[in-house]
Amino acid sequence: MTTLNRTGISHPVFRLLGIPGLEDQHIWISIPFFISYVTALFGNGLLIFTILTKRSLHGPMYLFLCMLAGADIVLSTTTVPQALAIFWFRAGEISLDLCITQLFFLHSTFVSESGILLVMAFDRYIAICYPLRYTTILTNSFIGKVGVTIFLRSYGTIFPIIFLARRLTFCKSTTLPNTGCKHIVLAHASCDDIRINIWYGFFVLMSTVVLDIVLVFISYVLILRTVFRMPSQDARHKALNTCGSHVCVIILFYGPGIFTTLTQRFGRHITPHVHVLLADVCILFPPMLNPIIYGVKTKQIRDQVAHMLFLKAK
Repeated sequence: MTTLNRTGISHPVFRLLGIPGLEDQHIWISIPFFISYVTALFGNGLLIFTILTKRSLHGPMYLFLCMLAGADIVLSTTTVPQALAIFWFRAGEISLDLCITQLFFLHSTFVSESGILLVMAFDRYIAICYPLRYTTILTNSFIGKVGVTIFLRSYGTIFPIIFLARRLTFCKSTTLPNTGCKHIVLAHASCDDIRINIWYGFFVLMSTVVLDIVLVFISYVLILRTVFRMPSQDARHKALNTCGSHVCVIILFYGPGIFTTLTQRFGRHITPHVHVLLADVCILFPPMLNPIIYGVKTKQIRDQVAHMLFLKAK
């Protein structure tokens, strides 16, 4: 451990508290965490297996859904096991390097999910507004390039945070009041000027997630304009029904995130454990509910999963 001026340390070992103020309730809090994690692993794993093994599901919409399921598994695995270790074994110690690794994968996966939801909105836009050109635009080559672009954007925008976090020294308490390492939580434990960390975090948020929300909104405005111009009510209903699952997932992903951001910005009187719980909801619920939503609302996936389970039961 290197000692610096102002009694700062450059490579500390942090202690994650979990849910601050609710330490005596950790065992009970761990139950929904564990259930959500198991459900996310099983649901998204089954979704990926079903899509990859059934040639009838190798269309663009399902391949994007497969990407989303993969990102959900990474998002859950990056955070929930660490939280369960704190709840069950009070194993909250984590080195600076592991802390930075965790926050890197957490933030980059979150940005990736936002990008995937954007391209899924684009998929629905092409399917409804330009149905005759759907297969010529959304080719396998195009989907592959989109996947690589999402990966490069998420990792590229979050990668500088590694250096912004590693430059920090810590002369304050190395106790982090959270269930996992997050960039701003780590920065606030530093004794350095963290304005560049705050402004870069704001830049990442605006250039990725907020931009994605705006583009998704524009996509659905164009979709609705096309739908309401359709002469047949059945055609309108069918078109809107194909967007139902995606709209539910969008609300589930962005809704809690926006609410959490607003409470952190304006809810200074709210107790710390509420902020931590709200942030955890953003990570817990989408990976758990996304495969359920698509499994229930998408007939092709529902039929394939039922067929697989029926054959296994036989």
